[in-house]
Amino acid sequence: MQEFQGKNEGQGLRIGIVVSRWNSNITESLLRGALRALIASDVSEDNTTVVRVPGAWEIPLAAKELAANGQYDAIVALGCVIKGDTAHFEYVSDAAMEGIRNVSLELGIPITCGILTTYTVEQALARAGDNEENKGSEAALSAIEMATLLQAMRK
Repeated sequence: MQEFQGKNEGQGLRIGIVVSRWNSNITESLLRGALRALIASDVSEDNTTVVRVPGAWEIPLAAKELAANGQYDAIVALGCVIKGDTAHFEYVSDAAMEGIRNVSLELGIPITCGILTTYTVEQALARAGDNEENKGSEAALSAIEMATLLQAMRK
């Protein structure tokens, strides 16, 4: 029997991060969490690229551009959409999630989801703290695991 599993060892991996500027007090904390996780997993800063986009809606296009150039082993998508009084929340959240999923499947590169979709600012802040609960960290670790899994499967 053959079995494959990714690792959380990122040495030599090239990681792209697409981060939204909307709700920047939260997304910058997600980014710090992601960068901490990458460094702790031996991903070199020289092998990490950060791309800033206006909002979550724009994340899939920037992720597709990174994925299409073939220079990255995985991409981390970071953003924050907080529900307001209108349906805008649903449209933006759905488009961002569907977009990153489609790009990942179309181009065969892991794009992990660190896009928060919360009902309140407090919920978003709780998921973006400088601790082990940071969803940016989780998304970065998932990117490493998926990149190493696909590398093993493609050998």
